[in-house]
Amino acid sequence: MPGLLDGKRLLITGVLTDDSLAFGVAQLAQQQGAQIVLTGAGRGLSLTKRVARKLPDPPDVLELDVTVEDHFSVVASDLDERWGALDGVLHSIGFAPASCLGGGFLDAPWQDVAVALHISTYSLKALTAAVLPLMRAAGGGSVVGLDFDATRAWPSYDWMGVAKAGLESTARYLAKEVGRDKVRVNLVAAGPMRTIAAKSIQGFAAFEDAWVERAPLGWDITDSSAVAKACTVLLSDWFPMTTGEIIHVDGGYHAMGV
Repeated sequence: MPGLLDGKRLLITGVLTDDSLAFGVAQLAQQQGAQIVLTGAGRGLSLTKRVARKLPDPPDVLELDVTVEDHFSVVASDLDERWGALDGVLHSIGFAPASCLGGGFLDAPWQDVAVALHISTYSLKALTAAVLPLMRAAGGGSVVGLDFDATRAWPSYDWMGVAKAGLESTARYLAKEVGRDKVRVNLVAAGPMRTIAAKSIQGFAAFEDAWVERAPLGWDITDSSAVAKACTVLLSDWFPMTTGEIIHVDGGYHAMGV
């Protein structure tokens, strides 16, 4: 039986450890027939290369620091030489300095907030623009970003919450701009998962517990398989007329009141 992603060529960012949401997507994408390339940045690049060896077919890892403009063109050139086209991208990139998280919303300086917005928000536009010619060559494609519901204020999430709100708006504007190229842009708003990124946020456990109690379908903070499945379907051809959308994969928590 053919896989959902047979023949697809995908660029996947954000694989840092095998607990990363992006790792689950990369693993399932390969199982469903995709060819993939990963990216890593800075000190995390060596970690990405190490964890890439745990995938069914260990992929190449390219350096992509989204704060370094030249990296985008280098990655795009590599993909052009490798495949000549690109069918999909997973954007799983986010970072905020410590001052922007953990309850210091009023105290975070602009310099730190700017870093959070550059890496966590603007990078979606920068990455999409860099690979758009390759997606045109493929006759269209899919950009999928990982999100955390930005419609409300969360304990400790602070400026990362603002960055995610910007990510959601950016995705809508991108959907408007690249739709003519048959490129779809959608986000998956995942419930809280116990990843390295989450563990670094002081107070994050407070709403992990609440999520498990209130999500009508329940929620396992250690099982990202549902998120991987949603991303895989969005990267496939099964949602050909869906763009600018936010798919919640959170056990239904977002739809519940008190």
